[in-house]
Amino acid sequence: MLLARNLGRDGETILLSTLGAFDADSVDMVTLVIVGSSATRVIDGRRRHLYTPRGYDAKPGSSETSR
Repeated sequence: MLLARNLGRDGETILLSTLGAFDADSVDMVTLVIVGSSATRVIDGRRRHLYTPRGYDAKPGSSETSR
């Protein structure tokens, strides 16, 4: 989960968190909240980039392929 506050303004902050550690009191009208999935990964902890791959994995034994 990513909390970005005051983006592009003085006092900009970006915080990576887990849903379990999320503090709802830290969110206000100038906060962007991005909730990833179990597949979301941190690419660069210093720059706080998140990545969630698109698509899905086929179930074992299925004739479907990954997209």
